[in-house]
Order: sequence, then C-alpha cells, then structure tokens
Amino acid sequence: MTDTETNPESDRSIEAATSTGTGAETAGAETELDRDDASTPVPIADPELSTDAIEHVESVLEDGRLADGPEVRAFEEEFAGYCGTDEAVATANGTTALHAALEAIGIEEGDAVITSPFSFVASANAIRLAGGNPVFADIDPETYTLDPADVERVLGERDDIVGILPVHLYGLPADMPALCELADEHDLFVVEDACQAHGAKVDGRRVGEFGDAACFSFYPTKNMTTGEGGMIVTDRDDIATRTASYVNHGRDVSGTGGYEHVNLGHNYRMTSVAAAIGRVQLERLSEFNRDRRETAAYYDDRLADLSLETPTEPTNSRHVYHQYTVRTDERDALESTLAEREVGTGIYYETPIHRQPAYETVSAAAASLPQAERAADEVLSLPVHPGLTERDRRTVVEAVRDHFATQ
Repeated sequence: MTDTETNPESDRSIEAATSTGTGAETAGAETELDRDDASTPVPIADPELSTDAIEHVESVLEDGRLADGPEVRAFEEEFAGYCGTDEAVATANGTTALHAALEAIGIEEGDAVITSPFSFVASANAIRLAGGNPVFADIDPETYTLDPADVERVLGERDDIVGILPVHLYGLPADMPALCELADEHDLFVVEDACQAHGAKVDGRRVGEFGDAACFSFYPTKNMTTGEGGMIVTDRDDIATRTASYVNHGRDVSGTGGYEHVNLGHNYRMTSVAAAIGRVQLERLSEFNRDRRETAAYYDDRLADLSLETPTEPTNSRHVYHQYTVRTDERDALESTLAEREVGTGIYYETPIHRQPAYETVSAAAASLPQAERAADEVLSLPVHPGLTERDRRTVVEAVRDHFATQ
C-alpha cells in the first residue's frame, strides 16, 4: 500500500462526518439498526477481524507453516513499504521489538538513554532489559510527548547520554525534527517508540522514517493488530541484520537457519498466523485511521465549548488517534459519570513510569517531572475505535456534556 493509491486518509470525509454526523461505520461494523437500544454499552476498544483476515489465517493453517516463514517475510516487506523504510523485522510483540532494536543499536551496560516518563512501562523497561539506564525528560503538556526543551536541559546536565527514545503517544508523533536535531548535535542514536502511532506523520513523513530504528506494536487495541506482534523498521542494514538474528536465537541470518548461533539472542519471532492477520489489517490501516480521525473531529466539534481540553494536532503533524484523550481536573468524576452511562474509558497512564514500584530503586525515580505527573492525574481516554456507530458517538458526547451540565 503506497501513498499513490486512492487514499482513504483524506480529510474531506472528516469534514463531512463532522457536519452531518455520518461516516463512522466501517465494513463489518454494526449499524445503528443492529443495536437493541440506546443503552448498549460503548466499549473503549473493539478489535475487528474481517472475513478476509480469517480466510487468510485458514490458508496459513492449511499450508502448515505456522511458525516464522514466508508469510512473515511478506508482512515485513509490506510493512517496510508502508513506513517508507528499507527494512523491517517482525517480532512477537512491541516490547520485544524495542528490546531487540536497542540490543542491535549496541547499548552497553550502564548507558543512559533519554525517554518519556509518560508512556506504557515497556518504553523504559526495554532500555533496562538491554542493560541501559532510562533518564526521563518531561513532556509537553499539550502533546504529552517528549518536550525537546527539557531534553536539551537534560543533555546540558549530563555527559553520559547515548541515545533518545521518544514515544509517539496516543497516535500523535513526538517533535521529531527538534529531537533529531538534538540527537545530531550530541551524536546520539534515536529509536522511535511508534507502538501507538501506525501511519502517523510529521511534515508528511510517516513515523518510522526519522530514527535509526522504530518499533511498532500490534496488540489487539492498536490501530492495526496481529493479535500479539511487533515490528522494527529501519534504513540501516546493520540494525536489520542484528535484530533479525537477535529475535531468532542469534542465528546467522545469511545462513541456513540451522543450529549455528553466532550471537546471543532470544526467541522473539512472529508466527505466520499473526503475520497473516497483519497483512490484511495493513491493507485496511488507512481506512481504520480515517475512521478514528472522523470520530476525533466529531468529538472536537461537539466538546469544544466544555471546560476540558481535547487533543491537539500540531500543524505539521497527522494524529491517528490510537486514543482520544481529554484532560480535566475533575477526571475521576467524569470517569464515574461515563461508567454509569456504560461508556468505556481508559486512563493512560495513571502512574508515570518513574513513580512505578519497579522503578523505586532506579535513579530516575527521584526525578521531578511536573508535567507528566499532572497529566497522570487529569487525562481520560474516550472510545475512538473504528467500530463506533453514529449512536455510539452520540452516546459518548451526550454523556460528557451531561456531566459538565450538572457541575
């Protein structure tokens, strides 16, 4: 799938959906008439597998090549093409992708890597698993991604930083031009955590094109899924070769794949069944992202006058809304109201990484990161997945508006 094909990511349909309230339904999703009544719960996530995906899985099962094989190689090639990179290496999940990429970069014991404290814990855990030390810089309070100014402050205070691991949170890219400029100035590597941002863009370029490597997750709630799975993309042949070896027990990737292990590695391989799902999901990714953006525009329009912050989209960025995350100092009360109305919500993330119990003995635990800590107290994610119907979206908006009308 390339950008030269018919592009369902066009914003024209978003404008139409905002003004008319249509366009949320996708192929295979239930329509309003399928719902029993207006009180049907609205889930925070609703993974969908099409008939094509199921049939493709069945063909793999019939073929008998269930583990790593040609299906995985095809998925790697197609995903690299989508991201605009030369290489891709499939893995078992997003965490293994991050770990393998950092091992391939060549982190040494004790190396310090700057990352975000406001993310799923895997972002920082991968640094530790590879032998490094996560060093946290604070976030931009509007984008929730690494603040380049605070990264620059950390770099001015320390001389042991070897790399930056920015997180594209909620589907919004970090400020990659600024972060990459800092990395160039200080001779640092960059590994993008793009696990929540499949198809997101900065300056017209998809995430995955900016760093030495980038990592994606295909967990069921992500913008596309393989059930469980991950992917590393890169333009560097050395990283591609090292990661392909690392995820396959350290085998020589140029050999026969037998029992000669030239490096230390893990079994982080993706299965052919997962790849079969992923190939069909990738064909629909632009459609999924368009639907998420339509719902986000619908919410933006109908929640704009309330005393809560809706997501921002910088002018040079394209948000793909893995989450539609609002912000209010009465977050817990809003969450309770929506639960009473059977609207699913999520708090991502209630505890910043440096405040997690697993980080109590890590030097980063003592960091003062006020923006991340404040965000953790105030953010709430609303349903934005492609399976939402017009009634679902209206239910979400009415529940939010009713909450603030009673305050």
